Amino acid sequence: MRWTPIDDVPAWSRLTNELAVADGTGEFYDEADLAEELTEAGVDPRKDTWAVWDGDTMVAYGQVRVYDLNNEGAVRCDLGGGVLPSHRRRGIGRDLLQRMETRAVAVARTRHPDTPIHLGVPGQTEGADVRGLLEHCGYEPVRYFTQMVIADLPDAEIAVPAGDVIPVDASDADQREAIRLAHADSFRDHWGSTVWSPQKWDDFMLGRPFRADLSRIAISPGGEVLAFTLASRYVEGEFYIGIVGTRRAARGRGLAKATLLGSLRAAQAAGFERAELDVDSQNPTGALGLYEGTGFTRAKVKAAYAKRVPANTVG
Repeated sequence: MRWTPIDDVPAWSRLTNELAVADGTGEFYDEADLAEELTEAGVDPRKDTWAVWDGDTMVAYGQVRVYDLNNEGAVRCDLGGGVLPSHRRRGIGRDLLQRMETRAVAVARTRHPDTPIHLGVPGQTEGADVRGLLEHCGYEPVRYFTQMVIADLPDAEIAVPAGDVIPVDASDADQREAIRLAHADSFRDHWGSTVWSPQKWDDFMLGRPFRADLSRIAISPGGEVLAFTLASRYVEGEFYIGIVGTRRAARGRGLAKATLLGSLRAAQAAGFERAELDVDSQNPTGALGLYEGTGFTRAKVKAAYAKRVPANTVG
């Protein structure tokens, strides 16, 4: 086996899409979207990514993202990757995980000395091969997320409430910042939430997958962003709702529902066939009920695995 940083995006895209089929995640990515991930703020693809090759075929990959402190006072580190089923149980996954952990801890220690570290890994659905590896390496399931879908978006009945709900203008730097601040306020009581830096937020809102035309915000008479639904497109014909939120002081007024319905209606008019989102099954704001009330049904449940590295401990 040959190990390199990820420097062949077409091969990476083929691998991620094979894994999406093999593991039933539905998480498909095209080359342009993955190429953007290598240029994200704070990412050094030479040190934060790994590709494992068997001859000319990429059979496994890994990537590390280190964020700022989450609302529990720990450095959030996301570890992602996968190994083709044909190459599992050969020690590749364990080696990959160890390399990612070592890099994540080193970066976190440099940026935030003497601070606990939260290593997070997607656990996929019940029975996924990766769960055994994660549990063997000291990870535990700490949260469950429900994937929800509207499978027949063209036929859905979507009435948008009247009000100050408008499309997003991603080219407007002031509006991007206003939405970032609204996001920070909306999610500060959610598990593991991290305040996004302006640069990382711009990477998200100016990135290729983001669909400003299908995203909606609710604004106050003074122009403050009170609620938002932010959408992306990763798979042809499928509309993905990435973030829905409401400022704490504006909750209970139906604003998140208004932006969500506005976003769904825009996707419907644009010819999208399916809508999808993932929601924390223990969301404190009752989001599951909101989504079911707007036509979403539960499709599958995925686990989030994590391991906490105490302060002043070498990973």
